[in-house]
Order: sequence, then C-alpha cells, then structure tokens
Amino acid sequence: METRNGTRSSNQPQLRINVPSSARERVASVDPYGFERSDDFDYESYEEMMSEYLAVLTRRSIKWSKLLQGKRRVDRNLKVKRYVRKGVPNEHRPLVWMVSSGAQERMEKNPGYYHSLLDTQHDPKLLESIRTDLHRTFPDNVNFRRSADPCLQTALFNVLRAYGQHNKAVGYCQGMNFIAGYLILVSKDEETSFWLLEALLGRILPDYYGPAMLGLKADQEVLGELVRLKAPAVWRLLQDQGVMWSLVASRWFICLYIDVLPVETVLRIWDCLFYEGSKILFRVALTLIRRNQDVILEAQNLPEAIFQDPGSLSTASVSKLRQICRMRIES
Repeated sequence: METRNGTRSSNQPQLRINVPSSARERVASVDPYGFERSDDFDYESYEEMMSEYLAVLTRRSIKWSKLLQGKRRVDRNLKVKRYVRKGVPNEHRPLVWMVSSGAQERMEKNPGYYHSLLDTQHDPKLLESIRTDLHRTFPDNVNFRRSADPCLQTALFNVLRAYGQHNKAVGYCQGMNFIAGYLILVSKDEETSFWLLEALLGRILPDYYGPAMLGLKADQEVLGELVRLKAPAVWRLLQDQGVMWSLVASRWFICLYIDVLPVETVLRIWDCLFYEGSKILFRVALTLIRRNQDVILEAQNLPEAIFQDPGSLSTASVSKLRQICRMRIES
C-alpha cells in the first residue's frame, strides 16, 4: 500500500512491473519499450528490417538458452564475451546483467535490504529532488505517464529514494533517473533495478555521481587522451578552439548514451558495460568521433558559415517568434 508521500508500507510486496515485450502488444506509434515513435518514423523500412532481424534474434535467443541451461551464473571466457557483444536477448538481460555485474550475489547476501530502505525515514530534501525530476523522466514513454497502469514513476521513485538512502554520499543527482528508468524497463522489477543501479554507481562507475564527480571528470580527460592517440586531427581542432572534453562527453558518460543513441543500441552497450566494465564507454565515444571525424573537422569553418548559411535573420523576427512561443507555453 502506498502512503501519501509515495512510500510503501512494509506489509505489502514491492511493485512488479509488466512492460509488454512485443511490439504487437502496442499501437504502431509506440516501440516495444513504450517510447513514442516520431512523426517521420519509416514504418515500411522498419518492417522490412525486422522481417530479417527477427530470425537473427531467434537464433541468438536459442544460443543463449543453450548457454545458460537454466544456470544462474555467467562464465567469463571468450565465447561468452562474443555472445555478449552480439547482444543479450531481452528475456535473458536481467539475469545476465545481475550475475555478471555481481549484483545478484549482493542481493542474495542482503535479503530484505531493499525493503528496509523503503521503510526508512528519508531526508525530505532527497525526496523533493527526486520528485522534481519524475515528470521529466522519459515524457515520451507511455509507461512513465501518470495515466499508465502501472505508472512506472512509482517504481522509479522507490528505486531512487532507496539508493539515496543506501548511498548518502551520492544521494540523488540528475542523470540517475534516466539510468534507473532504463533498468526498470528492462528488468520489470524494482529490487532488481536497485541492485543493478548499485552495481553501476558503486563499482562499475565509481565517483561518477555525487558532489565532486571525480570519476566522471577523470574519464572525460581519459577520452581526450585517447582521441589524441586515435583521432589526432580532431584532438588538435578541439585544442585550437579551446573546447573542453567535458562539453563533448559529459552527456554521453553521465547518461550512458541514453537519448544519444537508439534504445536497442544503448542496451547493447549496457550488455558490455555490465559484463566487461566501463571500457565500453570509451569504445563507443571513440567510434562516434572517428565515424563523424569529417563532419567535426568541417566545423572549423563554422564561424564563417554562421553568417552565411541561415540567410536573413533579424532581431525583430526572433523577438516576434519568442513572444508567440511564450504565449503558447503560458496558455
């Protein structure tokens, strides 16, 4: 049972979330995870691609089922690494992530710990910070809207306040809501999501979150050094323009590529993140930079292009548009 402040009483089980796993269970305008598709979504190309890709997914699922054979452990060898890099099937992701990250062992050694965190008195400032971001978390996902049944905002609130109580040095900071939201969508379970979040923030990405964010800042500098070695022309351009690596990589790293890459791509990255560790974040960043190197290098001509490409743009026209848009928002 929920109290008025969103907490749950100790004599009731935690919320388990049933998120449809098949696109057929959704209207065509929503993807399998509940995210609304854009107006220009190419359904014809998607259906054509999926007609071939479903066979690949089926074969991959069969291979994973044979590999696991009902076991609750994941070996660390080249074969499993190859399987992970090709993508873990959705039905096996929660188990693979939990076991390979050490989260499963932590949960089994601490039975009832998650529930005890929910029943603890919480810092009002922590709760207010979390509540502020709830409605900002995936507004384009139907499962996180208040009209949804169940509304995943409740599960998200529980997971974040439990983690804030568990790790008071970190508490809550922006970015954690999106990560926890993805974990809930994949695991469909609050307690599993909590322990996966604890593995990510506590061991895989230490010091990424919290007041100093030392781990995040250090990894941004590490990326800069890697770019200097792997894409020296890009590195020189950013150095010459005085662009800090925090401007390039902070969003990539702190949200683990959420809202930067498509959902399925992000989950494939997270498969490797839980199995291999944080090195995958640098692999992805370097790939994005190298694949877009020509576009980035063209940006050195941006100052001149700024005053040519847009054509006529008067202050009066901008002011008029601002007024119209402001009235639209206020209404």
